[in-house]
Amino acid sequence: AVPRVLNFNVGVLGHIDSGKTALARALSTTGSTAAFDRAPQSRARGITLDLGFSCLRTDLPPQLGSGPGELQFTLVDCPGHASLIRTIIGGAQIIDLMMLVIDVTKGMQTQSAECLVIGQIACQKMVVVLNKIDLLPEAKRQSAIEKMTKKMQKTLENTKFCGCPIVAVAAKPGGPEAPESENPLGVSELIEVLKSQAYLPSRDPSGHFLMAVDHCFSIKGQGTVMTGTILSGSVSLGDSVEIPALKVTKKVKSMQMFHTPVTYAMQGDRVGICVTQFDPKLLERGLICTPESLHTIHAAIISLKKIQYFRGALQTKAKFHITVGHETVMGRVMFFSPAPADFNEEIQENIFDFEKDYLYQEEYLSKDSNSSEENKENDQAGEVQLPRQQWALLEFEKPVTCPKLCLVIGSKLDTDIHANTCRLAFHGVLLQGMEDKNYMETFLPKLKVYKLKHKEGQVERVMDDYSVIGRSLFKKETNIQIFVGLKVKLSTGEDGIIDGGFGQSGKFKIRIPDGLKPDTKMLLTVASKKKSKAGKGDATKEDESGKNDSAQPVTISLLFKRYVFDTQKKMIQS
Repeated sequence: AVPRVLNFNVGVLGHIDSGKTALARALSTTGSTAAFDRAPQSRARGITLDLGFSCLRTDLPPQLGSGPGELQFTLVDCPGHASLIRTIIGGAQIIDLMMLVIDVTKGMQTQSAECLVIGQIACQKMVVVLNKIDLLPEAKRQSAIEKMTKKMQKTLENTKFCGCPIVAVAAKPGGPEAPESENPLGVSELIEVLKSQAYLPSRDPSGHFLMAVDHCFSIKGQGTVMTGTILSGSVSLGDSVEIPALKVTKKVKSMQMFHTPVTYAMQGDRVGICVTQFDPKLLERGLICTPESLHTIHAAIISLKKIQYFRGALQTKAKFHITVGHETVMGRVMFFSPAPADFNEEIQENIFDFEKDYLYQEEYLSKDSNSSEENKENDQAGEVQLPRQQWALLEFEKPVTCPKLCLVIGSKLDTDIHANTCRLAFHGVLLQGMEDKNYMETFLPKLKVYKLKHKEGQVERVMDDYSVIGRSLFKKETNIQIFVGLKVKLSTGEDGIIDGGFGQSGKFKIRIPDGLKPDTKMLLTVASKKKSKAGKGDATKEDESGKNDSAQPVTISLLFKRYVFDTQKKMIQS
């Protein structure tokens, strides 16, 4: 019988030059002398570092059950930054443990912080590896390691990895040039820690099949083999799979796992899938899936959260690098929140409700954001009220192919890599993609995001008990007809209705259905009398009366809301 092999995926992350690849190599070679003797074919094959995947096999640790069987650690090496984001986001569902590699002589660096952020979004467990301890002078080595360990514990205090193991190693003593005979330090201890952290990962065979292919090659007389990790769902012999980038569908002819033919594989498995009549050059890496399960979209609605380490506000209309599924494209954002009355309502996860009204925001609301006028109306103590959930409309510069519900990360990758700032700005979930290229016309009008508009003008004079003339509410060229019938309020308390234009200069007539209050009439008659008197007198009087006049003008407020995507730009009053 084939021994049971449990695959456990370890993401190897860290700042450039922290020694990730050397560590992966040291782990798999140390591992192979111990465990690979039972599997000569894997030793003969060497480590497939070009894939960024190497393996390490050990016996099953006690917490994973007794009996024959092996634990295989697949080390997913995430080289470089942009691909780091892609690999992790692509592999978010399948990375079971993150190994964060830190150069012990440098401590946390920009990308280490970013790895930590991604880890918190994507992963449940972490082990920190302090690498390159051979660079510390032996006399001070122990104390330097302790100091850095304390520092790392402090950094991790407020994350979900608080209290995770921290192991010191030298993966390649003497650096890349050193002879191979130098033995790594601390690597077998690290393997023991990895074994102690292993758990039975939860895998779900339901849902659409989706696999990240990292290698594609042909085998004479067999066909083309695609190897990779299954991100979701499962696959069986004879299934049809689609290669969405090429719009091609192929039948699964044979499958292998751990060099053993299989008829079925599911989420989290590393598998080779063989298909016929397909040129491997067409697909080095990419996605394959259940036919029709991915969609290609031009824009999307996402729910999102800001990443706390990102400095600066998230502004509407700003451009970000958006990573969706396995692609990263430029996109523009527009933020919106629930209507103020619904700020505290429970929001259903992973569903977007098109029936509700939403409030447009100039920026993502966070503790340090300037509260906008609309929100000020609900704060009593000047405390910015934050909604439970916020959303964004993303508009991509070019269409993206991705699963229907997937993780989205927004970042500013053009920031200088050496500037010590986190470049990841927000993360969220794709709730609704827009497949129609003309989504502006066909789709966006369904999205009820509104802006509150507030215009102010002044009463020019009284016409009679039931009407006044106003000014300064509209520009001269405004078509007043579209405002006819809208409600306004006078600063003295009366409600009025705009009745129509008056003359050519943008003045207008307001009907006051309940009549003007006597006080208001007094106020307005005094003001206009003073004006006419001042006209006859000399200039100094005019100044004074001007002051009195402006001290108590009666203002007119017009409040309405307008939906951002309403093609008719209707003005709506509650």
